Amino acid sequence: MPADLAVIGLGPYGLPLAKAAVAAGIPTLGFRTGPEAASLSPAELRRMLSGGFRHATSPAELGRVRTAVICSPTPLGADGALDLSEVEAAARALATRLRPHSTVVLESPVPPGTTEDVLRPLLEEGSGMRAGRDFHLAYSPSRVDPGNRDFHPANTPKVIGGLTPACTESAAAFYGRLTDKVVRARGLREAETVQVLETNFRHVNIALVNEMAVLCHDLGVDLWDVVRCAETKPFGFQAFRPGPGVGGHAVPQGLTAHTGRSLRMVELAQQVNSQMPRYVVQRAATLLNEHGKSARGARILLLGVTYKPDLADQQSTPAQEVAVRLLELGASISYHDPYVPSWSVLDRPVPRADSLYESAADADLTILLQQHRTYDLQGLSVKAQLLLDTRGAAPTGVAHRL
Repeated sequence: MPADLAVIGLGPYGLPLAKAAVAAGIPTLGFRTGPEAASLSPAELRRMLSGGFRHATSPAELGRVRTAVICSPTPLGADGALDLSEVEAAARALATRLRPHSTVVLESPVPPGTTEDVLRPLLEEGSGMRAGRDFHLAYSPSRVDPGNRDFHPANTPKVIGGLTPACTESAAAFYGRLTDKVVRARGLREAETVQVLETNFRHVNIALVNEMAVLCHDLGVDLWDVVRCAETKPFGFQAFRPGPGVGGHAVPQGLTAHTGRSLRMVELAQQVNSQMPRYVVQRAATLLNEHGKSARGARILLLGVTYKPDLADQQSTPAQEVAVRLLELGASISYHDPYVPSWSVLDRPVPRADSLYESAADADLTILLQQHRTYDLQGLSVKAQLLLDTRGAAPTGVAHRL
């Protein structure tokens, strides 16, 4: 069966797009560009296959579609800049199969200028065609929020910026089949910079509230009550909450490596957020000490090791660094997570707690790192000898909060 759409890269950006396209009745071809973290349950895969989805077994199949969306991951490289190698590989795989009048959209997080300065030359060289004349080229920032039950592709506005006005309209026509609202940016770089702003906004505001958490603890102030009250302000405030660190696939962009300019506030936010796992371990050691115990030899149970609640995704989870630092202090760690059947730290398996309440009662300290819906913090607080809540999820007074 011919496909209307090729999604290149079936990771955290591409897989949700493919699912949305199939749900909208668009025959969709999926093409993997590497080992991707996102996965489908057998039931989800069956639904997608019955709805017109299929995996490409060869890059040659990319030449049969009218629209191709590149969703390859762009992790941080060794130099601190986004690694565009998989985006480049996807462009090369697509270029020699590109048909005239096709539409190519990039959704991967990239620095401004990437679509025009990196993607465009690869597509033109491989296809022998010219972007804006022979095929359409556009950028659309991915707006994926895994596990969000309120917002999904159909009700999340989609930003589009094209190389030319015709490119923008072609991409807008495609996305108009998936979402209720399409927002046209002035051009490629504006659309790319939307993604930068949205990602940096999250990291900067999390850093602010993380700093407030440290300050409020020192002052003896209940930060969680502060946030609860502040979010009643109907203008000029958006509530963020602290935590043991910032995980996920979207990384902040300081832009230094690509533009020669740096966003100092973003760089500072990265420094603040990267210190949170260390701070959690310091708080844990202090709590143990206050109760006559040492971190060395202490039995510590970690609850929730994913980066987001009610998902199995462990991308950049702060639980890894927390665990490493606890081991360095000589603690004995175990973990519980309903979504993670096995977990390793420093290439060594971490014992999994089969009986949550018995393990909490046995541990010298239980640390909540991620609040999955299945966790009953009231019940856990009764069983646990000590409970450190890094998410503010426990009822007031039943746990030590971050």
